[in-house]
Amino acid sequence: MSAVRNVFQINGNNSRTAAVAVEHVFWGDSDGGLTSMAYRPKTLRVEFVAEPVEFPAGSPCRSSEDVERVARAIYQTLDADKEHFLLLAMNNKNLVNGFKVVSTGSLAASLVHPREVWRAALHLCAAAVVFVHNHPSGDPAPSPEDQELTRRLKETGDLLGIRVLDHVLLGDGRFYSFSDRGLL
Repeated sequence: MSAVRNVFQINGNNSRTAAVAVEHVFWGDSDGGLTSMAYRPKTLRVEFVAEPVEFPAGSPCRSSEDVERVARAIYQTLDADKEHFLLLAMNNKNLVNGFKVVSTGSLAASLVHPREVWRAALHLCAAAVVFVHNHPSGDPAPSPEDQELTRRLKETGDLLGIRVLDHVLLGDGRFYSFSDRGLL
């Protein structure tokens, strides 16, 4: 019986590593051939690290085009075939404090409740918010459900004293802004 020991190392970002040491054990038969092989993990260390989203801290969002630019950078890290509802939290100068993916749905819908949206906004200390969600179909036109949700979120934001600046719907290369259409 012979044993061979190999160590595999995967280097991640920011000097984070995952190392695995595996012992390979081979059994030989009378002709000198290998009959079977076993793998026994000796050392296993795995560290899960979220990849950083590429948008500069404090990004200004003073127009729907700014919101689209920031949101598309975030959506590049998400499943393109599912609908995601995103909250951008802003400070008093309309600079992005942070964001939260509030809901991930299916191809055609994402269930969003004001309770989860405003809990995230309060956690991020938002003075104002922008809502963004994608339409995997590629058509950014709002559905009646999108319009009703925007109305409910605006009403509850007014009660909390958090300004709702916009709700942007992303499609294929296009977007729809409730604020640009005068609907907020």
